[in-house]
Amino acid sequence: MPMSRRALLATAAATALPVRPARAEKPTLKIGVLTDLSGPYKDLAGPGAVDAARMAVEESGLAAKGINIEVLSANHQNKADVGASVAREWYDRDGVDIILEVANSGVALAVAGVTKEKNKVYINSGAATSDLTGAQCNANTIHWVYDTYMLAHSTGAAMVKTGGDSWFLIVADYAFGHALQRDSTDFVQKAGGTVLGAVRYPFPSTTDFSSFLVQGQASGAKVLGLASAGTDVINLIKQAHEFGIKMRIAGLLIFLTDVHSLGLEVSQGLTLTESFYWDLNADTRRFADKFARRQPGRRPTMVHAGVYSSGLHYLKTVGDMGLAQARADGAATVARMKATPTSDDCFGPGSIRADGRKLCPAYLFEVKKPSESKGPWDYYKLLATTPADEAFRPLSASACPLVKA
Repeated sequence: MPMSRRALLATAAATALPVRPARAEKPTLKIGVLTDLSGPYKDLAGPGAVDAARMAVEESGLAAKGINIEVLSANHQNKADVGASVAREWYDRDGVDIILEVANSGVALAVAGVTKEKNKVYINSGAATSDLTGAQCNANTIHWVYDTYMLAHSTGAAMVKTGGDSWFLIVADYAFGHALQRDSTDFVQKAGGTVLGAVRYPFPSTTDFSSFLVQGQASGAKVLGLASAGTDVINLIKQAHEFGIKMRIAGLLIFLTDVHSLGLEVSQGLTLTESFYWDLNADTRRFADKFARRQPGRRPTMVHAGVYSSGLHYLKTVGDMGLAQARADGAATVARMKATPTSDDCFGPGSIRADGRKLCPAYLFEVKKPSESKGPWDYYKLLATTPADEAFRPLSASACPLVKA
């Protein structure tokens, strides 16, 4: 059948159109920040952790190399199954290459397992369990900032040395609290003290701690050790103050935001351990000022510092390896990170051990009296420093299979 004049013209016009090459898309790296956005750890991690990751992205210099970086965020609700599900979806469906943060030990252990299975990268900053670099370590996970061994080593031993030789522990009933109870008991006993008792409370559903505080007082112990964090430790300290508990309080994991919430009138004299403090030196103050531009009126916690520091080290490693190689093999990327010295404003120079433990000093602080503070966020005075190579469990005592291999 002969074609019409109109059809012939249309065909000729179509064949005459130039063929445009498909626009090349920038290679994309995806970072997932999995954290507590609404629960007890929101202030110490939460939105501030997401902003810290974005700061690392901006300072990495990868955009100048033509690499597009996306930062995703999600709320794990302090539930291990939710965290594991998000991690799996991110890796399988969304093409996420690395997960940062987490701030819950139960969730962290679950995410570490999924990450190993998918051969991606997980860097923890907020969860405390030392099992992440112990019996449950893997080649795809790095533990930044602090852990239960370091906290117990620094705070527990220091309290015993100053006369606090009998303890009662109030413990969050999940992986974090259990690990901190175990490690604290070990250090108290090694320092010559005793643990007279302990009680575990339901997490995260407990807000009234009166019965647990009464048990602690009745034990006759000199020290009330709090194996808890976030709003739980805030409520415990407030209620202990209201009930007139006559025991020395050892906050085994207390953050700057907790002290800010409590106020110096209540928290003065508390002894605590941190691996970062915003006013420690010129470098930490520089980071804190940049953070405050994103979080007006706030100063960063050690979790925020850890997300920034770990994210920056990862991105530097990606730049050295090349995006395709880094995305193809998470374990190889982690191995390269371990082989590369760390350095940033938050923690200064450092290193990552074979078990995935990032080394940094542990600082023992005392919370200032109101009369000693120069203003908001000026809360700590330094009592002692444990060097990085002494702060964490020695490799010779590690149960990590990566060390024994």
